[in-house]
Amino acid sequence: MTDVHNDILDDEDFDTILSPDIDFSGTLNFEKPFLIRGKVSGEISAKGLLVIDEEAVVNANINASRVIIRGKVKGDVTAAEKVEVTITGELAGNVCAPEIFMETGCVFNGRCTMTAKNPAP
Repeated sequence: MTDVHNDILDDEDFDTILSPDIDFSGTLNFEKPFLIRGKVSGEISAKGLLVIDEEAVVNANINASRVIIRGKVKGDVTAAEKVEVTITGELAGNVCAPEIFMETGCVFNGRCTMTAKNPAP
């Protein structure tokens, strides 16, 4: 058994939620927790947590502190802390982070690179 698990997150945990009926194209930049339930294409740059929900479709390169993929992502994902791909998640792209967790049953097609953790200040 592993001690790695997905956090239970509620809508109240997010400062911004992109609804399922939204189709966004462009660059997203944010610092606080962000939940995507719709469609996004372009670039995503974040200092905070990014969650791609089960019905979401993202065609973008992602650079964030922490990323949880429950939906479909096509693009490279880089995280300063951790990337999680859940059983419902699909990632077609390279992933790079100090911690990478992929649940049994997820779909992953790409290269996986684990970087060294930055020491605490």
